[in-house]
Amino acid sequence: MTPDTIATLVFAAVGLCIGSFLNVVIHRLPRGASVVSPPSRCPSCNYELGWSDNIPLLSWLFLRGRCRKCGSRISIRYPLVELLTMMVFLLHLWMFGWTMLMGVRVAFATAMVALFAIDLEHHLLPNAITLPGIAAGLIVSLVLPPGIVDSILGTLLGGGVLWAIGEAYYRYSGQEGMGGGDVKMLAMVGAFLGWKLVLVTLVLSSVAGSLIGVLVIAIKRGGMKYALPYGTFLALGALAASLVGERIIAWYLGMYEF
Repeated sequence: MTPDTIATLVFAAVGLCIGSFLNVVIHRLPRGASVVSPPSRCPSCNYELGWSDNIPLLSWLFLRGRCRKCGSRISIRYPLVELLTMMVFLLHLWMFGWTMLMGVRVAFATAMVALFAIDLEHHLLPNAITLPGIAAGLIVSLVLPPGIVDSILGTLLGGGVLWAIGEAYYRYSGQEGMGGGDVKMLAMVGAFLGWKLVLVTLVLSSVAGSLIGVLVIAIKRGGMKYALPYGTFLALGALAASLVGERIIAWYLGMYEF
């Protein structure tokens, strides 16, 4: 194998390990528990997992999705998050190469994976991720794309648009239409990606949310709010924007060249 192939395989393995840690974050952070201690345990029988129980992806497969001691089911979320994180790592490496920007975008994407899973499972977007994320995005944009001006504009636009939509809906209906977590999450997206890719994220997440909502109504399982929390769509839109957002913008602008 070539050195580049070996480096890519190592990078993929790191992605799996980060995905394993994200599973801890997803399980513990919404419950207000520490993500570093105590060691991982089975939530059913309190069995402390050994090293052989914590091998990303492989342990779940070897144990057939069950606790080694009590046989309780282990959620399929665990291997899925690990695989998704690995894919996110490899896709960003493919798009950006071995650059500082790739490292920053991978860190951002990792946060999006965590927010996606937490919002899907708990309908919560923790401040412990979004607020430091806003600060981190602004800081790294001092030296890397999109640049500090676009980062500030993205933060203001991302948070401001969702806040305005939520406020307008509240004044119209008297009900909360947009959670504060969504506002802070999109502000974080803007801090890392800039104002242009915030717009791409909004369009992609809105289209995805609408399609899923229509599907849910079509199969008569509930209204639009029954489908998925909006943060899940924001995360997917932000991941797509991080990877191919600039190409989408170039394609769109190219359609109107004369």
